[in-house]
Order: sequence, then C-alpha cells, then structure tokens
Amino acid sequence: MTFFVGYIFSDMIPVRRESYDPLLHYSKRFDFESLKFAVMATAPAIILHELAHKFVALGFGLDAIFFAFYRNSFTLILGIFTIISKLTGFGFMFFVPGFVAISGTGTNLQFALAALAGPLVNLCLWLGAWHLLKYKKYRKKHHLLLILTQRINMFLFIFNMLPIPGFDGYKVFTGLIRAFIG
Repeated sequence: MTFFVGYIFSDMIPVRRESYDPLLHYSKRFDFESLKFAVMATAPAIILHELAHKFVALGFGLDAIFFAFYRNSFTLILGIFTIISKLTGFGFMFFVPGFVAISGTGTNLQFALAALAGPLVNLCLWLGAWHLLKYKKYRKKHHLLLILTQRINMFLFIFNMLPIPGFDGYKVFTGLIRAFIG
C-alpha cells in the first residue's frame, strides 16, 4: 500500500536536487528519489489515519479489520483505474489505498469516535506541520516535506469529514446525531 501510494504521487511532487537537469526532469524513466520523497510525504498521513481508526475501535472493544485495496474488488478496480489514469496522464485519480471495517456491539458514540479518529490524526499532522513552518522549527532540507505534509493532511482531513455516505464524516455526523438525538 505504501509503495503504491508513493508511486501515484511520485511524479507530482517536485524533488529538489543539487544540480537540475531539464532533460532528466522530462525523461520518462522511473525516478526513485521522487518515489522515496512521495512515500515520506504521503504514507504517514494514510497509514496513521487507518491505524487511528483501528486502535480507537479496538479500545472500545469493537472489531476492526484493515483491508488493503487489493483485498476488495471495488477498491481494486479503483486502484487499476488510478494506475491507468497515471500512465495515460488522464489527471483524475480517486483511490482508496485501504480502509478499516469496524463492527461489533458498541454505542453510536463509540462508532462516531472511531470514525473521527482517522481525520483527527490528519488534523494533528496538518496543524503540526503548519506550526513547524510558521515558527521555522525545522531544518532547511525538510521545508518541502513539511509543506507537502501540511497540504496532504489538510486535504485528507477536509475530504474525509465530508458528510457523504461511505466517508468518515458521514459516520461521525450520523453517529453523533443518533447518540444525542436518538
């Protein structure tokens, strides 16, 4: 999952090198430095998001199982579509690298909090990167990584909190409504 997400973003993230060669920039050969940088910027946001769902659910005594994209036919089709989009330069990619399925007998509030845990991790990573950038508490070589971490986590927080069925935001809002209104 980490490699796949890194691959998706590998050519979208500009990696600064000591010497810039425009011919290398536009060549079609695979760039391992871009892949490594993309993995460092994206993987924590996604992996920690899913781990938060899992650990909070387990903390409430619920069952929580992680499914990688290739273990579910719908997300596998999205993954294949994403690869085709990337290879053809289509530009639109929608990919779910994995998800945590939560089940068991718990309260509506417990399910809402388990759903909220993932986006809260993205909020913390977003605000943490923002704080480091604002107060310049980082090494110069980490500047681009922090900017990308901030942007990726801002996007993931906002996107996941949309109250659309299947998204974390929908589960949070419906769980809270059911818990407090009935």
